[in-house]
Amino acid sequence: MISKEEVEKIASLTRLELSEKEIEKMQKDLTSILDYFNLLKKAPLPRQSFAAQSDGGKSLGLRSDELMQKDNSVAEKIISAAPDKKDDYIKVKTIL
Repeated sequence: MISKEEVEKIASLTRLELSEKEIEKMQKDLTSILDYFNLLKKAPLPRQSFAAQSDGGKSLGLRSDELMQKDNSVAEKIISAAPDKKDDYIKVKTIL
């Protein structure tokens, strides 16, 4: 388990002010995260990387890159239902 001092040091580096209750919670949370990373370290590595596959990744169940025809009817319905539009775009209010 991560010590209280380690949590306090991490909090000071990140400029966080933590109460005693928050420090205890962070100890538990950070410990569980590190335990999960240790579990991942034990996982077996794949025998062959994706880049080294000679079949272009087909054995991984990936589809080939093909141009797909899109159905414009859905987009046209959405654009036609918009209250304010220009060409094939829906106009919205400026955010910034």
